[in-house]
Amino acid sequence: MKQPERDGEPSRLRIGFVPLTDSAPLIIAKERGFFRKHGLDVTLSREPSWSNVRDKLTAGILDAAQMLAPMALAAEIGAGGFSTPLVTAMSLDLNGNAITVAPELFRELVELDPQGMYQRPRTARPLRRVIEERRRNGARRLTLAVVFPYSAHMYELRYWLAAAGIDPDRDVRIIVAAPPTMVGLLRAGSIDGFCVGEPWSTYASQLGWGKVVIGKYDIWNNSPEKVFAVTRAWHEAHPRTHAALVRALVEAALWLDDPEHRIEAAHVIAGESFVDAPIEAVRCSLLGEFADAERHDEGNADFHVFYRYAATFPWQSHALWLLGQMWRWGHIERRCDLPAVAKRVYLPEFYREATAPLDITVPDVDMKVEGSHGAPWTLIDANRALPMGPDAFIDGRVFDPMRWREYLAEEQVLHSRVPLDELY
Repeated sequence: MKQPERDGEPSRLRIGFVPLTDSAPLIIAKERGFFRKHGLDVTLSREPSWSNVRDKLTAGILDAAQMLAPMALAAEIGAGGFSTPLVTAMSLDLNGNAITVAPELFRELVELDPQGMYQRPRTARPLRRVIEERRRNGARRLTLAVVFPYSAHMYELRYWLAAAGIDPDRDVRIIVAAPPTMVGLLRAGSIDGFCVGEPWSTYASQLGWGKVVIGKYDIWNNSPEKVFAVTRAWHEAHPRTHAALVRALVEAALWLDDPEHRIEAAHVIAGESFVDAPIEAVRCSLLGEFADAERHDEGNADFHVFYRYAATFPWQSHALWLLGQMWRWGHIERRCDLPAVAKRVYLPEFYREATAPLDITVPDVDMKVEGSHGAPWTLIDANRALPMGPDAFIDGRVFDPMRWREYLAEEQVLHSRVPLDELY
């Protein structure tokens, strides 16, 4: 069927998403008419896994998609044998993941290191003690699941483990599973824990099948999560349509960050066609509430951030940090220009051009130092003063994108395959 035209470009589009709370900008843009406002006729396609999203996007079955940020970077460097160039001109959210373990493992953690489990934010020190105890007893390695080999979940889980001296490749076993399957796998005993996007940690907690140990926010405050991705070829062929999509999604993100809208959003996105999860799990997820008794006092209004703190801006420093973690864990297998990859995949200048008609506050710089703020701060390198949230890492490290090589040289636990001097 021939698509209707928008300034000579298609306006009838098919966009993929995975059933997660942070697909909310796409769902709200569709259901509240933001896509329509910008002349777009969008069909949302619910996909069961991230590999489905990637494959359908590159095959042209999808025009655009919600995507794991490292997936787009991995495609640029050909990681895993996949090499269709992807780009993103927009981040979809900050935070939103959690590490959850089986109740039996949680009890072991408390028994072996009650002080460590009381500490906030929780480090992986108690887990290290469990691992050491199991090794002495000849027990099997713990199995932890993430959603995709190249995902923020993979790298934040590894970062959390390594910060406590746990080697993610030797001390535990990490497998991949689709987000909606995680709760069932934990219940069945097939895995001991997982790192996944919401609402699945909250759902496991409410059922009594899992215990939340730590949220993504506490590993890296206000860290990047999903992006809005298209192929580079599609972007180059349809820049006006791409810009209209960005504007619609920014407006949806702005709507979502109004606290009065979160309950309404929960009822919309929990539906069968979208996340297909209990409304209470989605509501608690959006409000940053957990059902665990141990966490009843730890509500976090920033558990999901969609717009504030420049959440929709595609920071190339985020991309560069993720690329550094990909190198650290052997996911980069050949010589690579990391800053150039970040610049090819993340398109902040296009974001500025696309959002200019909205008259929103936008950074003037493409990168920023990550990890140097333990409290709210103000970015002055913007078209107007821009309030920002904390950006601290759990181990106190600071990532200066202009000194990325020095940062990587200081990694204590790593399994890189390429010498550092072959990154440039």
